[in-house]
Amino acid sequence: MAEFTMELNDDQKQVRDWIHGFAAEVIRPAAAEWDEREETPWPVIQEAAKVGIYSLDFYAQQFFDPTGLGIPMAMEELFWGDAGIALSIVGTGLAAIGVVANGTEEQIGTWIPQMYGTPDDVKVAAFCSSEPDAGSDVGSMRTRAVYDQAKDEWVLNGTKTWATNGGIANVHIVVAVVDPELGTKGHASFIVPPNTPGLSQGQKFKKHGIRASHTAEVVLEDVRVPGSCLLGGKEKLDERLARAHERARAGGGGERVKNAAMATFEASRPAVGAMAVGTARAAYEVALDYAKTRTQFGRPIIDNQGVAFQLADMRTSIDAARLLVWRASWMAVAGKPFTSAEGSMSKLFASETAKKVTAQAVQILGGNGFTREYPVERMHRDSAIYTIFEGTSEIQRLVIARTISQMPIR
Repeated sequence: MAEFTMELNDDQKQVRDWIHGFAAEVIRPAAAEWDEREETPWPVIQEAAKVGIYSLDFYAQQFFDPTGLGIPMAMEELFWGDAGIALSIVGTGLAAIGVVANGTEEQIGTWIPQMYGTPDDVKVAAFCSSEPDAGSDVGSMRTRAVYDQAKDEWVLNGTKTWATNGGIANVHIVVAVVDPELGTKGHASFIVPPNTPGLSQGQKFKKHGIRASHTAEVVLEDVRVPGSCLLGGKEKLDERLARAHERARAGGGGERVKNAAMATFEASRPAVGAMAVGTARAAYEVALDYAKTRTQFGRPIIDNQGVAFQLADMRTSIDAARLLVWRASWMAVAGKPFTSAEGSMSKLFASETAKKVTAQAVQILGGNGFTREYPVERMHRDSAIYTIFEGTSEIQRLVIARTISQMPIR
């Protein structure tokens, strides 16, 4: 286990600078165009694949960084470039995390390569958990998976919403109810292979921000997948359901069982915090440069405490958010439990920081900040998603409060 350090090593610095260069030279110049088009930036994803950023190997290398800082460092730099395009590049990762967190070695080796494709034929994947009536309230999930023992197939029916890459993905990971009596403990995740009959795209959402990232409904109508597509396998599922039923008969208590969706979100929260840090840092840098060059009343506007103090607070909050993200990421790789919900802390603080910092950047630029001639307007729109997806700020506060109090706060 690597000791925690505040200093990146030479290899990490080299990777960071490489990703930053790609963000500056490829992502940023394309950001405004794809935001306006509201389409998946396939050419940019392909460029990322050609240089090795959009690949299983790249994310595996960052994921297995012994310090835990590989993924947050990469996320910060990509989202510094542009949140919408970056999410199109990393969105497949959430589905991949779902497989890694819940799948067998055979499933990982079989399906994750198909999520990315090749540099000449790039693919994307989608993680499908939220539903029209089940966002934060995963207990209200209605998508059902029923086992057909005669054919060793699972039959999925339901509608998923807010799915990044939903409908255009080569591989979909779908969370469904297998045992309604157990509530969230009766959920499981399934791989839906390419071109499976019955899966279709519903409405594509026109969004306030991250417009270059495809978000849509996924409709499942008698979708049949082989038994081998149940993440973790049926034997493991049956054992888990049996334990849950036994605890329920005993009146609860005992070992806590995490459902498949929650296991995925817990693993990804610090990474989302890093995304927010990248967007906040980008807006701060634009505002700082603007304040040093924009003159009013014969002097740069940064010469006024009202502006300078805002920038000081912005930088302080960004650095604090990064430290929370790094702490949670290091704890995760070191096998240290989140006894105070440190993962949720990092996501909560970084998300709120991004919203606040981008709003301050718009204010510092004044009228220019409100126009699309400057990128802070887009960054401010993009930042709104961080306090919503993969667990709203309110849900993060609930998780933290329950963890530190050990009380069933509602």
